[in-house]
Amino acid sequence: MNNFPKASLDGTVVIDASRVLAGPLAGQILGDHGAEVIKVESFTGDDTRAYGPPFVHDTAAYYVGLNRNKKDLALDLSRPEGISLLFDMLESADVLIENFKMSTWKKWGVNDFSEISERFPRLIHCRISGFGEEGELGGLPGYDAAVQALSGLISINGEPQGDGLRIGIPLVDTTTGMNAAMGVLFALLERYRSQKGQRVEVTLYDTALALLHPHTANVLHGGNAVRAGNGHPNIVPYDLFSTKTTPLFIAIGNNRQFATLCQRIGDAQLAEDPRYKHNKDRVSNRDALKARLTELLSTFDSVELFKELMAIGVPCAPVLSVEQALALDHTRTREMCVELDNYRGTGIPVKLARTPGSVRLAPPAIGQHTTEILQRFGLTETQVTDLVSDNIVQSSAL
Repeated sequence: MNNFPKASLDGTVVIDASRVLAGPLAGQILGDHGAEVIKVESFTGDDTRAYGPPFVHDTAAYYVGLNRNKKDLALDLSRPEGISLLFDMLESADVLIENFKMSTWKKWGVNDFSEISERFPRLIHCRISGFGEEGELGGLPGYDAAVQALSGLISINGEPQGDGLRIGIPLVDTTTGMNAAMGVLFALLERYRSQKGQRVEVTLYDTALALLHPHTANVLHGGNAVRAGNGHPNIVPYDLFSTKTTPLFIAIGNNRQFATLCQRIGDAQLAEDPRYKHNKDRVSNRDALKARLTELLSTFDSVELFKELMAIGVPCAPVLSVEQALALDHTRTREMCVELDNYRGTGIPVKLARTPGSVRLAPPAIGQHTTEILQRFGLTETQVTDLVSDNIVQSSAL
């Protein structure tokens, strides 16, 4: 027995046969909310186990951040017996998450994904790829930074006078993983009505284009996609400003907030200036306005001003390091740092009142739960021993 409350996905069985980031993150999200997630790895493990330093007991922190709340089966899918075992597990699973190349599936005897849906009619098959299988780029491998470049994300990130910059996190991979988890939930909800599974397709390319608001909306309606540095193409002032201490990001959303800001920093008449009275005017005169605001803000302490402005309804924040953000009292209040045995990670951002998620399992070692998983799917101890002896599976139970 455990002390964790019943979660929203309790009883849902997920086979996570994906690697690297998007798929494992999707599996972790489902696991956080109670799904029984079985990570299927090769004997050498997910590539991200080597994405360090830092390392936690010879496993990269990168991997640790994406694979909690899972049990691990080390399975050789390059052999027919391994594929047969995976398919046997899918008979009673609810969800399959995978990001294999189509050529790999064909080696395994699957020439069309309709074969999977016909064999497993209730299965939610979540397929993650770079570009999908059709079209000019269909079948090509996808990598976060390359898709950032191809989609236009890099072109709009960075200072106007410089080159475009890669966004400093794997934003495309991460959001693709979130979209994958969301798609699985959509399909599970629909299955209650139809009693049928379906394929959920998520690609890095589609996700990257969907992330480009408001730039795509601007271009599609006759505008331009411009690189504005820390500024915003459609809203002013929405930018990073120097102060007496650390920089302060001010994110004005309407005229009232702008007027309140001007009054607090010592120039109430600035909000009545025809050049700045309305957002469209401020956008047209952004450089002159930024110069004046920078002058006014130069005498303020950013942290003190942040507290004062937020208290009167002006959105802003000082620029903190990751270390400083993790150390904030509010991070602890929101339970956004969690610990379990030797595991440390970020918390669960989606908080359900009646069926909350929880961190129950630390990220697993390769093959840590092989025997337990195979017996859970009906194999006898002798059958598991034979599979280990034949090198179809590997067990490293701790």
